[in-house]
Amino acid sequence: MPQPQTQPHPQLQPLPLPPLADLLATTRVVALPMATRFRGVDMREALLFEGPEGWTEFSPFPEYEDAEATAWLAAAIDFAWSPQPALLRDRIPVNATVPAVAVDDVPGVLARFDGCRTAKVKVAERGQSLADDVARVAAVRDALGPEGRIRVDANAGWNVDEAEHAIRMLEPYDLEYVEQPCATVPELTEVRQRVRNLDVPIAADESVRKASDPLAVARADAADILIVKAQPLGGVRRAVQLVAEAGLPAVVSSALDTSVGLAMGTALAAALPALDYDCGLGTSSLFRADVAVPPLAPAAGMLPVGRVTPDAAQLGALAASPARTAWWRDRLARCHALLAQA
Repeated sequence: MPQPQTQPHPQLQPLPLPPLADLLATTRVVALPMATRFRGVDMREALLFEGPEGWTEFSPFPEYEDAEATAWLAAAIDFAWSPQPALLRDRIPVNATVPAVAVDDVPGVLARFDGCRTAKVKVAERGQSLADDVARVAAVRDALGPEGRIRVDANAGWNVDEAEHAIRMLEPYDLEYVEQPCATVPELTEVRQRVRNLDVPIAADESVRKASDPLAVARADAADILIVKAQPLGGVRRAVQLVAEAGLPAVVSSALDTSVGLAMGTALAAALPALDYDCGLGTSSLFRADVAVPPLAPAAGMLPVGRVTPDAAQLGALAASPARTAWWRDRLARCHALLAQA
């Protein structure tokens, strides 16, 4: 495995932090209804604002502390105030995302992702069993056929023994990779060693985006693939730098973003020199409504690259309650203060 590089990326130059008043002047907070319950939520909230380069999104999950959410704000500001890396492609292939639904619901979920040849299937859901996971993956394989690609995401839900057992049970369905089977880098390393004979790659997500040292995964030989998300990693430019330093293949994914945030993800995917896997950026298909008309959703399994401007009517129709809007504006102010101290 290539060793991580240590030279700083010449493209990454921090810009002055814009005043908080400039962010608040255009702030809109929205609540998007989910078509299927996902990550334990039925409604996804996000804060949007506009800068000189266009609209951007700040949407760390509500349970995240301010210190972690600050990277998401840095990403949003960078996307709205800084020129982004050069685009190497104008369309991005994307995967379908199958939440931890019942087997009978699988075809309906997949039907929302037009033309997607790859599906990411959620497994290790709290309150469900491995038998549930196997049945769901089998249903996805039946729906996609032998040519379809299946990857599973455990969101760190297994210990090492559970991960090895689950991967061996799921391997007959021809897995493209297993994402974040366990929580820690040492656990990922051990799982990777245990299943090496199965030729099932291990991908790291939380061990990259939630880590104080996102390159630790590469140094420890703990993963074959990195899952990178623009917001949690501090923006497109920082994520491009991370991938270059890690020396591993990357899959660009979303954090259940609105179409505005997904445009940030497509900018990242379009800027990477190599894009060997379909990206997890088709997640607007999990919403019943989005801020853009039409939403940035898969067509023939692809997303176009380009900034998204939210529709004024949709911003009004999807506006969060006054209490939730105040909560998000306060959070924005706190994170902005942390960035100012950095």
